[in-house]
Amino acid sequence: MGYSGIECLALLIVLFGSLVQGLLGIGFALLAAPLLYLLEPRYVPGPVLLLGFLLALCMRFGNRQPLAWRRPMPAILARLPGAWCGGLLLAWLSSAWLGLLLGCSVLLATIFSYRWLEVRCTPQNLAIAGFCSGLMGTATSVGGPPMALVYQGCSRVNTRDELAAFFLLTTPVSLLFLLYQGRMPLDYLSATFKLAPGVVAGYGLARCLEGRIDKRSPRQLLLLLSLLAAGGLLTVSLWRLWAKT
Repeated sequence: MGYSGIECLALLIVLFGSLVQGLLGIGFALLAAPLLYLLEPRYVPGPVLLLGFLLALCMRFGNRQPLAWRRPMPAILARLPGAWCGGLLLAWLSSAWLGLLLGCSVLLATIFSYRWLEVRCTPQNLAIAGFCSGLMGTATSVGGPPMALVYQGCSRVNTRDELAAFFLLTTPVSLLFLLYQGRMPLDYLSATFKLAPGVVAGYGLARCLEGRIDKRSPRQLLLLLSLLAAGGLLTVSLWRLWAKT
């Protein structure tokens, strides 16, 4: 199974995104989705969601604790209608508009990641975050930031474990909506299969580096790269929309 130049770059992006999420509990789609979209639009949203689900499985099997699903249950239930709305939105969007929406989502998520907003982790806020996560995740594959905003005051270990449970239980819902709308053809599965080793390698590297590096360093790098990726994606999408007029 050979790799083209674009696929090699995509594999490195997936590896680095998986490494960051393995360390911080979030960051894979925030970093990988805009960069992969710039390489090849067909990577978003389906393959990124599938790879994110695989990463959640890796994180689950790497954790011997029981599945932490009780506290995020309001978010899990609220993601169902959110995913449905995201599927409807995706059906109306052209490739250029999808890129614009993805760029705006990543840009706003990165800004909110600086914790300018103080949001408590209550059942009501979890439900709102779950709905927004379903909407954004299904339409753009970037569904983590609304949940991260609610969990910003929680411990890193609880955040990582509960977000892993959330995505493990809810990502299949978004994938089913994409499948129903014909947004998951066989070539998408082939593209995902070729990038899957990057997920496993990135998570394995994160386990090796656990406790050896300052968690603030990858977080600051994640935010910087996300801003650059969002800016590049917005520029390309706006140019495509302008070229069509």
